[in-house]
Amino acid sequence: KMAGGNSNYWEDLRKQARQLENELDLKLVSFSKLCTSYSSSRDGRRGDSSDTTPLLNNSTQDRMFDTMSVEIEQLLAKLTAVNDKMAEYSSTPGVTSLNAALMHTLQRHRDILQDYTHEFHKTKTNFLALREREDLLGSVRKDIETYKSGSGVNNRRTELFLKEHEHLRNSDRLIEDTISIAMATKENMTSQRGLLKSIQGRVNTLANRFPAINNLIQRINLRKRRDSLILGGVIGFCTILLLLYAFH
Repeated sequence: KMAGGNSNYWEDLRKQARQLENELDLKLVSFSKLCTSYSSSRDGRRGDSSDTTPLLNNSTQDRMFDTMSVEIEQLLAKLTAVNDKMAEYSSTPGVTSLNAALMHTLQRHRDILQDYTHEFHKTKTNFLALREREDLLGSVRKDIETYKSGSGVNNRRTELFLKEHEHLRNSDRLIEDTISIAMATKENMTSQRGLLKSIQGRVNTLANRFPAINNLIQRINLRKRRDSLILGGVIGFCTILLLLYAFH
């Protein structure tokens, strides 16, 4: 009964961890989309036409950013607490026989927590830097527009400088988009590589744990090599016959 109760406690902790991980995954996707749309929303508001004005202005996005940041931080704190409980349970003397399996599961949940924490802080830092830069550029642009409207002089040189500034901003945004795509591709490839390593590790673990499976895999490999040699020999023999026939 004690072992059964401990097992149920461990399974409850795992269910809580998986539920929190799923919620964090959805929240981080929405959080990333919100941060990505901030720059385009800022650009849309610079137009004079009300038809191009986005539904969410920057003040609304700032409030959403703060709210989602608090929610994600709370979920990360809850997941950290669950991982701590799992670590405490895995060190209990009554479960020493299953300690290796429990530690493997706990380490996997810790890695997921670390990845989510890193992704959250990275997205949050990028958003804050983008907002600070956009606020600075918006302030400069507002001062320029105020100066032009106050002086009433349509200075050709000022217009050229503004156009050149806008071109530089467009180039900078294009470069940032390209870098973001490259980083996302790299992270995706890294994730896939980790998944493949995990699968390979599980296969090796099964092969070492069950010698019959290991022997079966070795026999399959030997048979594949034997079939390859036989097929190569047949192809070579047929090639020689074709050559002899062609030269006679």
